[in-house]
This record gives sequence, structure tokens and C-alpha cells, in this order.
Amino acid sequence: MEIKEILIKHGFSFKKQFGQNFLTDENLLAAIVRDGGVDAETTVLEIGAGAGALTRALSKAAKKVVAMEIDRSLRPVLAETLSGCENVEVIFGDFLKTNLAALERELGRYRVVANLPYYVTTPVLMRFLEEAALCDGVTVMVQEEVAERFCAQAGTPAYGAVTAAIALKGEAVVTRKVPRTMFFPRPNVDSAVVRIDFCEGRIPVLSKAAYRAVVRCAFLSRRKTLENNLMNCFRLSRAQAGEVLCKAGIADMARGETLPPQTLARLADVLHGAGIV
Repeated sequence: MEIKEILIKHGFSFKKQFGQNFLTDENLLAAIVRDGGVDAETTVLEIGAGAGALTRALSKAAKKVVAMEIDRSLRPVLAETLSGCENVEVIFGDFLKTNLAALERELGRYRVVANLPYYVTTPVLMRFLEEAALCDGVTVMVQEEVAERFCAQAGTPAYGAVTAAIALKGEAVVTRKVPRTMFFPRPNVDSAVVRIDFCEGRIPVLSKAAYRAVVRCAFLSRRKTLENNLMNCFRLSRAQAGEVLCKAGIADMARGETLPPQTLARLADVLHGAGIV
């Protein structure tokens, strides 16, 4: 029985607040599993199991799959679509409210593979960037425009705070683009699969908290110079802000969106070393 028929059978109705757009094409699902680097030794965490199509594809390749789903009305649907998948555990709950440290103790080392609801894409990713200790990488289906931001180069319109946040821990690569026609219900935008492999210390910094503070500061107001943003964020005088920029080797009139992550890291080290952040 196809997933659409199973959904109808159980009287499921799509809920706009959960951003539910499901995939069913088996070739595409298998390709996403490959993109995620999943093999027989991999434990996978999936955020947003939906109707279980990707979950089932993951179960065929992975050692173990832990799938989280916020919509409890999908319980009978998942019971049917995941029947026989002995290596799958489904947890009903909101990932953003889950104790990630406790979850990681259960998982051990793991990779994330998910078709993320668009409305939680950035907050979900930020949890793995800032809190995860045992995650080896994230492979997610996201809105194409968001994928471009994840992979953007400094100085381009798409480059922003999330780009710089990703760069500290990993490198984002678009593995494939997915047209809106592949989903049901059909969304209003096209999507892309992004893979981010994590590597601690990829960009060395004295303080991750200082780096995050500098990233927020740099992109606080894109029209203002970084000097002005430093003054506003850290209550520095113009002279103090200019001195900090000079020590970091950054021009006075530079804007944050023109600076690559490595330069932002150097600025964070200067601020941290001076006891400012």
C-alpha cells in the first residue's frame, strides 16, 4: 500500500503549523541516504519522521535509526509504514524542547539525516552547531534559498550569520536539488539537500562563545560598518573599536558581511584576549 493510501486509511490530515511536506520517491530517498554517508555502522537521528518514507530508507542502510516526530496523530501511520523495521525507534516529541545531552547519551556517535520542516530549519541546525558533542554531521533537505545561505561565500548577498556559524564547525555542500513536484502536498518553493560534516577545531578560536558574539555583532546591521556594530554591541568608544579592528587586521570601514569566517574568528580572539567578550 502506498503512503498516500495509508494516510487516507488512518484519516490523517496535514497540519500547516508543522510544515508537513512528505517525500515518497524511493530513488530520491535512497539518494538522500547515500548523501548522508549512512552505512551499516551508522546510528542516525532523524528530525521529523513524517509518514516514515525516509525513515524506512534509512533503516535499510543504517545500524540504528532514532526518528523524532512532533505530530502524534502520525503514530498509527508510522506503525504501519515502519512495520518490520526492527532497528528503528520512534520518539514522539518536539526536538527543540528535547534534552540533547541526554539524547546523545542514548545515541552515542551519530549522524543527522532529515527532511526538515522549513519553519524549524535554522533553530534545529543551530542546536547541533552549538550544543551537540557526539554528532558527526548533518544532512538535511531544506528550502533551496536556505541551502544557498548555508554554503555562501563572504561578500555575497546570501552570506550571513548562519553561514559563519556553520563554518566554525563544518563545511556545507549542496549534494542535490529537489524540485517542489517531488513533495506532497506540493510546497511553493524548490528544495535542496545539504551535507555538513563536522570537524571540531576546523577554525581555531580561543572562545566559541566569543566567536558567536562576534558573528551576531557582524550581521546585526548589514548597512553599518563593523566598527559601528562593535560600538553598539560591546559599548566601545570609536577609538576602542578602531584599535580592536587594527589588532585583528581589519579595515576601519569594513562591513561584517564582507569578512570570511577566519577573519571573524581572529576578531573574536582579539576581543576575548582583551576581556571584552
